[in-house]
Amino acid sequence: MAPARMLLVEDDPMLRRFVRMALEALPLELLECDSVAPALQILAAQPVQLILTDLMLPGASGVDLLLHLQQHPALRGTAKVVVFSAGLTPETRLQLAPLQVWRLLEKPTPIAVLEQCVREALAVGDDSGGDSPPPAAAPASDRHVAIDQYFGGDAELFHLYRNTCMAQFPHDLAAGDRAANGHDLPTLRRVAHSLKTVLLTIDLPVLAAQARALESTCHTGAPDAAARDWPLLRAALADFVKNQGSAQY
Repeated sequence: MAPARMLLVEDDPMLRRFVRMALEALPLELLECDSVAPALQILAAQPVQLILTDLMLPGASGVDLLLHLQQHPALRGTAKVVVFSAGLTPETRLQLAPLQVWRLLEKPTPIAVLEQCVREALAVGDDSGGDSPPPAAAPASDRHVAIDQYFGGDAELFHLYRNTCMAQFPHDLAAGDRAANGHDLPTLRRVAHSLKTVLLTIDLPVLAAQARALESTCHTGAPDAAARDWPLLRAALADFVKNQGSAQY
């Protein structure tokens, strides 16, 4: 039997990597894109059984994607939709309620929760062996909180993901600089929105809080405040990258 097919709509390459890592053991074909237009092209070309989408995307939003699928049900077919977002406010949840969303996952989501959600959506069994004892846990003092919370205690997986983030951060800094210099608040907000999740996932809660504050500032449309908040976040993140993650925050 052919493996189930899943479409991931996520503009942040680090979070696409996170999803790939979470689902690599599952028998599924993972299709990826970074915005709504290519997602619709993929759906028009081949059916999928599951759509996992962010809400804040460049151009059309994830809500726009869901509205389009509601208006063109043949395009969606029988696919379940999971919204994977760090912006699940009460207002957003109300907006999503009539759009046939199967489940909501709030970023950052532990790998185990994401994997279990996809297993349930696709009715994929767990072949790991239910009678196998869990791996021995390392002493709590030897682990970051994020390794336990988001990676199920798997330090190797955490460091693999963290290395991906380290390679991506210079690109995020450049994107933030371009947006700040061009007074492009929507783009700067997307940069901050992605960073707040990624930074929390790799155990940098103070930087994540700075990114969250910048996102809020951009959302209110305050250019002076954004011009103040981006340099603060930029300096801290650049320092972290320069020191290869040795700085303590």
